[in-house]
Amino acid sequence: MLSKTAEYALRVIAHLAKHSPPHAKVHAIADATKVPPGYAAKILQDLTRLGLVRSQRGPTGGFVLARDPSEITLLQVINAVDPIQRITSCPLGNRDHAHQLCRLHRTLDDALASVERRLGDTTLADLGCKGGVETLRASLPGT
Repeated sequence: MLSKTAEYALRVIAHLAKHSPPHAKVHAIADATKVPPGYAAKILQDLTRLGLVRSQRGPTGGFVLARDPSEITLLQVINAVDPIQRITSCPLGNRDHAHQLCRLHRTLDDALASVERRLGDTTLADLGCKGGVETLRASLPGT
């Protein structure tokens, strides 16, 4: 259900939650989280652009969380890199959804809404991300 990009972003931000401060370098983050370095750099750019992570240039620079783990939800992290896609057309091909979704479409839409609510209600602190990547990985379904 989650893309590889979203999973990688969760690994990266969990690592930062465990090791912030000091600032962490991209290669150190990539190595610790088993995320390819180029992928980690792109994810960190996305997380920085949305204000979840701060970057600092220079020899003592790197990346650090921009907020407390209790203020960062899993949904914010996922939406920063690869938002969960809602169903935009009926799986049964029905075109008459102007006022009411068919039962299948409604069921699927409700399930996705429930997942989004749960992710939006869960912070890094809720998962004990001060424990890092393994704690987060154990908390994710299917990992």
